[in-house]
Amino acid sequence: MIVTPCISICRWDPVTSNCYGCGRTMEEKFKWKDPDTTDEWKLNNLKECISRLSGWQKESFIESYEYKKKHGMSLYKANNQKK
Repeated sequence: MIVTPCISICRWDPVTSNCYGCGRTMEEKFKWKDPDTTDEWKLNNLKECISRLSGWQKESFIESYEYKKKHGMSLYKANNQKK
């Protein structure tokens, strides 16, 4: 199973329509939830999404995504639970 790239920062860029948190489009977000979507597509899409990000945004995504794969929740959610 491939972990969804959602890191709980769901805000959409008005120019590109990509999510600021994970870089996905709305169409890609829905396709991730489709039970017929293959792991191959998800892995390719994950690479595409990362390539759309840059600088601190890319670094933040990678750190949060790795945390999510290891702990089962995004770093953002984990930090908010501590408050």
